Amino acid sequence: MIDEQTDKKSGSFWKELPILLGVAILVAVLVRAFVLQTFYIPSPSMENTLQIDDRVLVNKLVYDFRSPHRGEVIVFKAPTEWSGNPDGEDFIKRVIGVGGDHVVCCDAQDRLVVNGTSLDEPYIYSANGQRDKPADQEFDVTVPKGRLWVMGDHRSASGDSLEHWQQSGQSIDSATIPEDRVVGRAFTVFWPVGRATWLTVPKPFEAVPNA
Repeated sequence: MIDEQTDKKSGSFWKELPILLGVAILVAVLVRAFVLQTFYIPSPSMENTLQIDDRVLVNKLVYDFRSPHRGEVIVFKAPTEWSGNPDGEDFIKRVIGVGGDHVVCCDAQDRLVVNGTSLDEPYIYSANGQRDKPADQEFDVTVPKGRLWVMGDHRSASGDSLEHWQQSGQSIDSATIPEDRVVGRAFTVFWPVGRATWLTVPKPFEAVPNA
């Protein structure tokens, strides 16, 4: 009798296994489509915060409830003039200014100024005792509502808002990203394991007032 019950349970398990696998796959697809997604870093534009071939985890749901904040690292669908790819391409940058912000380069200590507050940027790329400048030229912009001014942490190796502001003849629309093109917020490096870390908002952004 015990053997018969065992056989029935075993048979039931194998019958249910395809259903369980199907549900697991469906859940994984839904999570990837709407909640979380992994991205790899293909370029040096965010060094040393992010290295080439790092893997980051992106929260795709957070901006359904609020707009991006200054200091957050975001993944977005780059405009065609940024990527040269009409099918779209994912870029990753740091938000420096949000809609309405006044962003200026630079103060007497060579720091960006956002809404009148000088911004210390400890994450800017440095190597062999040499640190990138916050920007390679002076600029003075006001970010349009619903758009974002984004820059890479490796300023001298980043195709970002400043580069496209320069290339477009100082067109603020060409230089900024519409919020509806943002895929999500990168909130952690999870691979390689030795570099695993949270991508938190640097404290200097807390002192920046709203526009």
